[in-house]
Amino acid sequence: MATEIYRDAWGIPHLRASDALELARGQGRVTALDRAWQLEVERHRAQGTSAVFLGAEAVGWDVFARRARLDDTARHCYATLERRDPETAAWVRAYTDGVNAGLGEGARRAPEFAATGLAPGRWEPWTPLGVWLATHILFAGFPAKLWREQVVAKLGADAVALFATDGPGTSGSNGWLVSGERSVTGLPLLAGDPHRYIEDPGVYQQVRLSCPEFDVVGFAVPGVPGIAHFGHTGTAAWAITNGMADYQDLYEERIRRVGAGVEALDPDGTWRPAHVHREVVEVAGGESVEVEVIETGRGPVVIGGPDDGRTETISLRHPPRVTGDLGFSALLPLLRARRVADIDRALDLWAEPVNVVLAADTEGGLLHRVAGHVPVRAEVNRTRLARAWEPGHEWHGRHETPYGTVDDGLAVMANQRGPSTPLGVEFAPPHRADRIRDLLEERKRWSAADLSAVHMDTHLASARPLLGLLAALDPLDGLTAEEAELRDSLLRWDCRMDADSTDAASYAALRSAVVRRLAAHPAFAALAVPPAYPEIFRPWLALLPRIAFALEGLLGTEELYGIDRTALVREAVTEVAAEPTTGTATWGERHRLAPWRALPTTPHSPPALNSPDSSDAEPGLSGDHDCVLCTSSVPGLTDLSARGPAARYVWDLARREDSLWVVPLGASGVPGSAHNRDQLPLWTRGDLVPVVTDWTRLTKETHEGEPTGDERRDDR
Repeated sequence: MATEIYRDAWGIPHLRASDALELARGQGRVTALDRAWQLEVERHRAQGTSAVFLGAEAVGWDVFARRARLDDTARHCYATLERRDPETAAWVRAYTDGVNAGLGEGARRAPEFAATGLAPGRWEPWTPLGVWLATHILFAGFPAKLWREQVVAKLGADAVALFATDGPGTSGSNGWLVSGERSVTGLPLLAGDPHRYIEDPGVYQQVRLSCPEFDVVGFAVPGVPGIAHFGHTGTAAWAITNGMADYQDLYEERIRRVGAGVEALDPDGTWRPAHVHREVVEVAGGESVEVEVIETGRGPVVIGGPDDGRTETISLRHPPRVTGDLGFSALLPLLRARRVADIDRALDLWAEPVNVVLAADTEGGLLHRVAGHVPVRAEVNRTRLARAWEPGHEWHGRHETPYGTVDDGLAVMANQRGPSTPLGVEFAPPHRADRIRDLLEERKRWSAADLSAVHMDTHLASARPLLGLLAALDPLDGLTAEEAELRDSLLRWDCRMDADSTDAASYAALRSAVVRRLAAHPAFAALAVPPAYPEIFRPWLALLPRIAFALEGLLGTEELYGIDRTALVREAVTEVAAEPTTGTATWGERHRLAPWRALPTTPHSPPALNSPDSSDAEPGLSGDHDCVLCTSSVPGLTDLSARGPAARYVWDLARREDSLWVVPLGASGVPGSAHNRDQLPLWTRGDLVPVVTDWTRLTKETHEGEPTGDERRDDR
């Protein structure tokens, strides 16, 4: 039978088909109907062709995608999948058939196509692999190695630890498991929230996939079949966070042009031919950009080249390019999982990205492990650039992925040091993980409904060093009345970044003033100007965000290049106390959602981040970077939040119908649709949507995608 499409009150698609192949076609088609614009943006990004309709702002990404050979890697991985796992290859192909079947109708619904003049293209069987790769190629933060090189060169090796974070691009996720002994039902609960850039449409798609083999609810990645990261099969459930592992290497290359070709110096002292060809990036409203694509024995060259005298030539080596495996063979077994043992076996096939996984089943089974491909190689490869012409930097197989534990009926993952510690270099501070465990310890028994409160906790433990320096100021030593009141109010503050808190806003203003002063200090002047690397790597190399996210350590370390941090805080107090809004503005007025959109404005959409009215168009938020409610700003640069919980979930193993979920905006990617932003008020205040599994409570659509009867609005 053809796939039947049902919708719940929130427009979430529930799909039912006769077999897995037909269901994949249906998933592809319904995604094209709901997310046509998003799908085409992601396809073009994977191919490095997005500037052809998005213009000059997309050129940097397209050049990187071409030089990194993302599309070629996707083709290679799909060819490997066809040889090793033809069933999964056919399943992926069925998904793309469905996308192609629905794109025309989906594009007619989406105003962005008319606004840009873009016509929907054709999805190939390898396109989902390209979308997955493009989504995750920067996920592990290999540009952090470029930052470390600069810190070592400018300040010395000891300074690297001062900035021990992988940068503003990796704020991570939360996840926690409550075993049956700690739940009111006697069976486990899973909950959490992935932290990513908040995009419009969202990076996660709520969906249900049902056929005789399986019946799974969860969050899909639009453009990729199945449910990879967060799913509930009825008898088993799983969830992931970023494992913070290091599995991508950067090599400094010695290359030279020889006639029409290029040679690279290998570790054995031999100059060998490198692959080289040229491609052209077309740019809407601008001049085309020619790209020379070079690949050495290590990998594609992503920085520099034989004629670039400004900087080094650097190549990127990562597992999918080397092995031809993106881990898609894990996706069908995850859907078919009935117990944690099934999930565990499926995760043995996982490759990219490296995740920490929690899982549970209805028999009380629990799982806490790392999944993904981490190559075995020299320690220097994991931390800094390796010299391609020197021996000792080769890969020697892959690491065994470690397992974690469930202690006192609880397991918490929040990108802190844990089971993936042997595989990583830098991890998130323990604040979120510690806070979640403390909150979970406050009750003997938890229900699914109760767990949603943990998502919204706003306590900011990382504020302590700055508040400590503030306390060291003598209120009788020249402070004005306004300055003394600011100091005293912050020392009375409960360290909660609540949207309605004026003290939270004052703290954020003080923090930003301190960040700007540190970034401008002569001690860090050598890092103020980033090297002449492509713009796409600048977020990892910009000094001010690095100072902002390392502030706790910079203020807490015993000595910092002779900087008088108390005096610096004193100056910041003077600045903030003089601001007219201090003590009256709330954190939510400053800390507003700023979702990313491929087009800054489209018909029927609210203003985007770069619009003058953007701060008024989106809701004010509670939370902050190191809160459990991780809504990240960049102190010193902006209080707007572009990163945060891209989804929230609570999986109940006792009764799937008691599970809950929400996304930041809505199920539909069509501006103006009733379900484009209907979940935003719930997401903002911390409410979740019930997971509906009773088919009689759903509304069936006709083939054209229109409901067969009155839409039901059952929010129970």
